[in-house]
Amino acid sequence: MALRDILIHPDPRLKRMADPVSEITADLERLADDMLETMYNAPGIGLAAPQVGVGARLLVMDCVKEEGAAPRPMVLINPEVTWASEALNTYEEGCLSIPEQYADVERPAEVEVAWTGLDGAAHSERFDGLWATCVQHEIDHLDGKLFIDYLKPLRRQMITRKMVKLKRERARA
Repeated sequence: MALRDILIHPDPRLKRMADPVSEITADLERLADDMLETMYNAPGIGLAAPQVGVGARLLVMDCVKEEGAAPRPMVLINPEVTWASEALNTYEEGCLSIPEQYADVERPAEVEVAWTGLDGAAHSERFDGLWATCVQHEIDHLDGKLFIDYLKPLRRQMITRKMVKLKRERARA
């Protein structure tokens, strides 16, 4: 396993639609392992392949936050929301590609998601709470959408300017 670099907004790779995964290979399994390690190290609760510069429809997540609770790392290949509740939830979202910036985003409170696992089998699960927010946020990444795309233009521009400045500072370091 290896830590991968997380792309920082603005980066054109974060705005591209990710390609469906056609087969589960050793490279894909290694990517999933690397992404989980990168996500936990960041630390974060979700990470999509485009965030590490890979244009594949793959995401990892683990929203277990309770002290002492066993982690629940999940790898979702070609995930798709098959049902969404009419009830909405607002969570303060952040993103590993937009460090230290947070904003309230409204999304369906519950979603049913279908995906392929690393085992090659079809899976489906209904998520609510933080899990629902996280899986929707990560699927957005696979569609080239960032959480700041839900914000008003002025707020989005302000955050983008901060990220440009952050990237400049990191490049000098």
